[in-house]
Amino acid sequence: MTALTAAALVVSGGSTTASASDAPPRTTHGPCQYTQTPDEPAARRVPLPPDPRHTPSHGTVGMAVRTSQGPLPLRLDRVKAPCTVQSFVHLARHRFYDRTVCHRLTAYPTLKVLQCGDPTGTGEGGPGYEYKDELPVDLPPAPSDPTGVRRLYGRGLLAMANAGPNTNGSQFFVVYGDSALRPNYTVFGTVGAAGLETLDKIAAGGIEPTAQDPAPVDGTPVLRTELLSVRPSCRP
Repeated sequence: MTALTAAALVVSGGSTTASASDAPPRTTHGPCQYTQTPDEPAARRVPLPPDPRHTPSHGTVGMAVRTSQGPLPLRLDRVKAPCTVQSFVHLARHRFYDRTVCHRLTAYPTLKVLQCGDPTGTGEGGPGYEYKDELPVDLPPAPSDPTGVRRLYGRGLLAMANAGPNTNGSQFFVVYGDSALRPNYTVFGTVGAAGLETLDKIAAGGIEPTAQDPAPVDGTPVLRTELLSVRPSCRP
């Protein structure tokens, strides 16, 4: 598994190697070019997302997310990340996220996020496809980084986890406290007020200790957080 650090929100890849005789991965023909990942099959079967020539790129989409710890309403921004929003809505409509556990909570001074979206709960699962980055260009410099390299992923932002450039899949993270990251993670929405209360509750519960680390700042949330259902909604 790829190491997870305070500076990286990654999705670990599988280890299966495709043979030379395997057919090339299928890629959609629209601007988003969702591409199958045969080496990393879907944790739950789901088709490739629709990829129309004119990807919806205006307005927002509300998502009603019920979790075992409370509501986590989301507002997806098509202007900032049309391909990401299209994929997220597609997965939600196919119930890909239902009954999945948020597997990672961080509590570093400069990284405070909850990471979800893997049906396996291991940090290695995905939808069986990947697609391009839609990186943010308007995030302010992180005050904690004098070099100006890292940007401020502010409290309430919703962004994609990845395993490197153009490897977005299903895993995402929600920011419960201002975080300093390189601008390598697609921002595609925000968390509603009720969702921030839920995140604060989860964060206050802490992180499961391990034999190696009795007081970890990165790991499994003590308060088991299951996404019970994720559905498009008219409400923010």
